[in-house]
Amino acid sequence: MSDRSVTDDQNQAELNEPADRPRIGVSSCLLGEPVRYNGGHCRDRFLTDRLGDHVDWVPVCPEEEIGLGVPRETLRLERSHAGPRVVASKSGTDHTDALRGIADRRREQLEGLDGYVLKNKSPSCGMFGLPVFKDGKRVDGKGRGAYADRLTTLVSWLPTEEEGRLSDADLRDHFVERVFAHARLRNLLSGDWRPKDLVEFHARHKLQIMAHSPEAYRSLGRTVAQAGARERTELAREYREGFQKALTHKATPGRHVNVLQHVFGMVSDHLDDERRHDILDAIESYRQGLVPLTLPVALVRHHCAAEGVAWAREQTYLAPFPADLGLRNALVKR
Repeated sequence: MSDRSVTDDQNQAELNEPADRPRIGVSSCLLGEPVRYNGGHCRDRFLTDRLGDHVDWVPVCPEEEIGLGVPRETLRLERSHAGPRVVASKSGTDHTDALRGIADRRREQLEGLDGYVLKNKSPSCGMFGLPVFKDGKRVDGKGRGAYADRLTTLVSWLPTEEEGRLSDADLRDHFVERVFAHARLRNLLSGDWRPKDLVEFHARHKLQIMAHSPEAYRSLGRTVAQAGARERTELAREYREGFQKALTHKATPGRHVNVLQHVFGMVSDHLDDERRHDILDAIESYRQGLVPLTLPVALVRHHCAAEGVAWAREQTYLAPFPADLGLRNALVKR
């Protein structure tokens, strides 16, 4: 790739990075803070060494915040008629309400976040598959941590993941993409935006939304068409809800192929046959699971930049997050 194309790719990535860096809540132990029950930590190097260069962390250890020391006795979920309770394994002290209360006290802060990463397998922060006990015996494995449960109830729209699930490339890519998109929208709507700003935001995110939900793109288009004719607060609320909901849908390989072919159509007339075939071959190879998404995206982005196809170059789909995160590199699962 030429020096010019590298510069163009960097410029596009910078264009799509939010002016105000994404703010992500995180279980403190995942950043290396020694707050675990045994005085240790669970530092996650993707979070600290890669994602941390581009976001602002908001660390929280709910167990420490309710006054439990380090080290401390372990906690576990106990079955009750009112649902699983978080109790200390030796003393039997019930900490459920106190842990849930941390989320309630932080609600305003939570509403200003762009994402959240929780420690898995934690009776306070775990989201999925925690063991639940009764009389010292495990009775099921469907529990959820008290703090995590309250958090996801209060801010159900917030991109939230468990640290363990981020080892899955598809889940990691989806989470990070949602975080940066969420931050761009927050930056827009928290400022003195005008109707044309919302129209431009929607246009820049056209392909990204289509890759997740073509139906949502059409619905959001109808909302944006009313910009200037509706009260701003209500319009912003409706667009935000629709945008956030659209990105909860996972972008499928088939939708990626459709979007790539759409962009190809925008640049095709500017290219000779050899370059057209290069792009189409890359798209087909991605569809077959032979190459990662980064290859056809890089080719399309490069040629759009080289030929000055401004509309396509401005699409967030082609650079939804900083390139040095090394995402979109997994092969299609077949």
